[in-house]
Amino acid sequence: MMRMQDALAAAALGVDAIGLVLTPRSKRCLAPARAREIRAALAPFVTVVTLFNDDDPGFVAAAVATVAPDLIQFHGSENAEDCVRYGRPYLKSIAMGGAVDVDAIVAAHPQAIGFLFDSHAAGGQGGSGKTFDWALIPKEFPRPLVLAGGLNVENVGAAIRSVRPFAVDLASGIESAPGIKDADKMRRFVAAVRECEEV
Repeated sequence: MMRMQDALAAAALGVDAIGLVLTPRSKRCLAPARAREIRAALAPFVTVVTLFNDDDPGFVAAAVATVAPDLIQFHGSENAEDCVRYGRPYLKSIAMGGAVDVDAIVAAHPQAIGFLFDSHAAGGQGGSGKTFDWALIPKEFPRPLVLAGGLNVENVGAAIRSVRPFAVDLASGIESAPGIKDADKMRRFVAAVRECEEV
């Protein structure tokens, strides 16, 4: 989320979490002070997630102190020591856009509260709007699994039925332009997810 009105609209739809991208590598990057303003405007019980990607530890520490996120999502090559140093629960992204050893990444992050499977290649960025072959996700994955990568209202039902993730994560699938969310797409996406929850 880059705009206050988009974050508030998503929260009003009952989403569980709002993502605020703080890595300067991303076209959806927010300044930490702006992210703090959005966080402060959200209702209770909406989890605020900040996203980083191989950023300088000093920058991450300052941003975390400013925003006070509930959860951090790491999208780069960060090791476990890099991820736990900020004293917040974290998700580790697994880039499925190339050769990847999922078991090795999971084993290297025993303190992660879950893993986010995304479609980009190692070293790349999420938010591309591209999916990956969901069959590459290990069956009976032992940890909370968040599915990302090219999800939209047309494919999220199939994604949920195929993968049975703990949660789904998206950016471009509800946008009219990079960083600009479309209220109707958000509403229809949430409705599509809820339809799967009722099955």
